[in-house]
Amino acid sequence: MADLRTDFVGIKSPNPFWLASAPPTDKEYNVRRAFEAGWGGVVWKTLGYDPHIVNVNGPRYGAIWGADRRLLGLNNIELITDRPLQVNLDEITAVKRDYPDRAVVVSLMVPCDEESWKGILPAVEATGADGIELNFGCPHGMSERGMGAAVGQVPEYIEMVARWCKASTRMPVIVKLTPNITDIRKPARAAKAGGADAVSLINTISSITSVNLDTFSPEPSIDGKGSHGGYCGPAVKPIALNMVAEIARDPETAGMPISGIGGITTWRDAAEFIALGSGSVQVCTAAMTYGFRVVQEMISGLNQWMDEQGHARLADFQGRAVPNVTDWQYLNLNHVAKAKINQDLCISCGRCYAACEDTSHQAIGMSADRVFEVIDAECVACNLCVNVCPVENCITMETMPAGATDPRTGRVVSGEYANWTTHPNNPMATAAE
Repeated sequence: MADLRTDFVGIKSPNPFWLASAPPTDKEYNVRRAFEAGWGGVVWKTLGYDPHIVNVNGPRYGAIWGADRRLLGLNNIELITDRPLQVNLDEITAVKRDYPDRAVVVSLMVPCDEESWKGILPAVEATGADGIELNFGCPHGMSERGMGAAVGQVPEYIEMVARWCKASTRMPVIVKLTPNITDIRKPARAAKAGGADAVSLINTISSITSVNLDTFSPEPSIDGKGSHGGYCGPAVKPIALNMVAEIARDPETAGMPISGIGGITTWRDAAEFIALGSGSVQVCTAAMTYGFRVVQEMISGLNQWMDEQGHARLADFQGRAVPNVTDWQYLNLNHVAKAKINQDLCISCGRCYAACEDTSHQAIGMSADRVFEVIDAECVACNLCVNVCPVENCITMETMPAGATDPRTGRVVSGEYANWTTHPNNPMATAAE
């Protein structure tokens, strides 16, 4: 079987699947159960100094479901751990002692001054923990107190705190980034400038998932009032993948270790994050939805896929997708494709026809007996029909070979690569000529 062992900035684990800092990692009992189920590591739920952390005793989660009641996203209004600091430290010590082969990283959030950060680090280091994760991402509750995302949205603060921590501990320092920012590259660059060993992302997205139309309060509602919270789960995966890719391909942060987070539910999700440069992946919502043993499916699925693809270890495909992520202006404008409907698989539901006729390019025709055919002269290969079709592989996109004539434009398909920077329709290119 493929070797899933991971060495992330010197932190070793038997596989790349770590539980993210969240309710599943809030205490020793949970973490022991997680390790017995097969998780390679955990990031312990965020610790801090404040003895007055009080979490709500009403609903803490809002949810978004698919049509089949499958959980697509969670919004939480939970704060950092409300258990005493020393209790957490003692439990971390015991867990690391009994599971020396597993990664134990401790998430931290303290006031943004040097003495607070320097003060907590020796106590965490004494537990034997493998590293620390600086929580600069929490978008609710703690940000109102000048911590969490309030720090993560200011690159200068990120660099400053990272430098304090690197100067005060032997442990690797991972900076957890907030997605609630315009350009994720700037905080990543700041983390690197401050000497951080790695970044992890994404933290939760500031959100309100729904409004109760009986009480007119956001959900979750506490005594008739609601607040914005942090959104996570499968729905945030596309945002997370893009932000991971932006850091991985940025010349200023290229090569910086990344722990990928955001909607990872299956082995395939994890493989996609790794292909975009992640050295480990962190999971929360999937564990909260399906229980700790979901990691067994992730491990076996990743193992099987790697064996089938001939990847002996994670490094064989880590970052392989990064060179293929580019800006729009560099896409091949001479590439031409057309949709094709497999009549043997078609169930004549008409979704492709309705979508294309009403909202796209009127490129699908319907006969009197409900046979649907693509009109090549109108098809622009937008692949909307592929995405709305309920039958997998019923509609595919077929690339036209070089030398063929595109029936839509009448142009001969060129085998030469062209992009917008040199395209004759680009006024800037024409001006340059």
